[in-house]
Amino acid sequence: MQFNSVVDPKVRGKTACAVVGIYESADLGAAARQLDSQVQGAISRLCAAGDFAAKLGDTLLLVGVAGSPAERILLVGLGARTAFRRKQYRKAVQAAAASLAKTGATDATVHLSQESLPDLDVQTRSRIVAELFCAQAYRIPDLKTPPKPKPSRLTKVQTVLTDARSPKAATAGLAIGEALGNGMAFARDLANLPPNVCTPRYLAARAQGLAKDWPSIHAKIHDEEAIKALKMGAFLAVTQGSEEPPRLIVCEYRGGRKNAPPVVLVGKGITFDSGGISLKDPPAMDEMKFDMSGAATVLGTLRAVAQLKLRLNLVVIVAACENMPSGRAVKPSDIVTTLSGQTVEILNTDAEGRLVLCDALTFCRRFDPATVIDVATLTGACVVALGNHMSGLMSNDEALARELLAAGQRADDRAWHMPIGEEYADQLKSNFADIANVGGREGGACTAAAFLSKFTKDLSWAHLDIAGTAWLSGTQKGSTGRPVPLLLDFLVNRARAK
Repeated sequence: MQFNSVVDPKVRGKTACAVVGIYESADLGAAARQLDSQVQGAISRLCAAGDFAAKLGDTLLLVGVAGSPAERILLVGLGARTAFRRKQYRKAVQAAAASLAKTGATDATVHLSQESLPDLDVQTRSRIVAELFCAQAYRIPDLKTPPKPKPSRLTKVQTVLTDARSPKAATAGLAIGEALGNGMAFARDLANLPPNVCTPRYLAARAQGLAKDWPSIHAKIHDEEAIKALKMGAFLAVTQGSEEPPRLIVCEYRGGRKNAPPVVLVGKGITFDSGGISLKDPPAMDEMKFDMSGAATVLGTLRAVAQLKLRLNLVVIVAACENMPSGRAVKPSDIVTTLSGQTVEILNTDAEGRLVLCDALTFCRRFDPATVIDVATLTGACVVALGNHMSGLMSNDEALARELLAAGQRADDRAWHMPIGEEYADQLKSNFADIANVGGREGGACTAAAFLSKFTKDLSWAHLDIAGTAWLSGTQKGSTGRPVPLLLDFLVNRARAK
């Protein structure tokens, strides 16, 4: 999809569809008032007659209106004028994108960013338009037999600005939104695929595909023998019950100064999590194909960074394997030696994500990172604590935590700061090893992060638990692509600061 902006306070350009906002009580928005005068009051009469209530997210498509420069006019409800803010703007744009996808329009001019929005700058308004139109265009890579639903015909979207000083900011916002949309689509594709397709080897192949498509990315894949040579004992313990071989995926993006320390993103890549010997209950076990959403997130973020050509160095590390029960599978009470040399007593084989991550976090030290962020669908406890609204954030670096929280606010992909103090680490004591891999039900998300903190001493490190935000259940089952927006915003701002 192509995006551009134009400075033109008047609704006069020819387009397949002009998108204008209407507030409740027949209160026409800025562009709607201008268009109404061109169509001899048709819009105001329609609203006054009660044919369009303009509740937030309502839409009404008008076709062939006399005097209109547009083939179609899409009225979008903005709700009460006094309540129209960032959240309402997103919902209005989302409603417009969904409605346009059902029409035959090949292009659209979106005038919603002309409305008064004191809490949104031009760049953010434009980014939201591109992000949400890309999200609307996304289609799950299903394996259903034909006939398939026809894709939307919409290929071009234009936003309208009223300030001649705004085009640069709008162009930047559209570019970020488009890259974000593409990165989220990449992540969602990986997570939505069935686990018999999206195996560790498939993830590795897609990472190599990114390197082929983007010359700024270099990919190196470590097979099982290489992982054994590295002595990643915790990672190998998780994979030993599966017939599918593991892969350690390492992608480097060099957009900054040659010797500048990189940001490292580490993604949990459990392509299917049965729980191992500590077998999960059957209900919703199918959703454990989403347990590689951390891996999908960091790879999708990498793709977006490459498209934007950000001026920073980035390393993406994915520890990919299956967690399966078999005669070879790791058992509760087994003790393994991690890459760091610390020993772990495995009390619950379903707490496997922290085992692959602890070795990946130790491995990342060889890149002398400026900052390390791991992303994982780590604990059901985080879902209990935060629902599906926010990701859990734990960190040993308060400044880094504040950066990530601010990025989540700007990107509308929020996280919540949670603790990882010594009290939680004390729950992980073992009589037989340096540390146990679980610490009981209480504070489960925090004890999981406390476990990881044992492997991140002297690093500027943050952990994102995305178990509640990475996918939706029920009739809308599928990947959300979160937290790609949070991470990309964080990296965009890091690149600007440098």
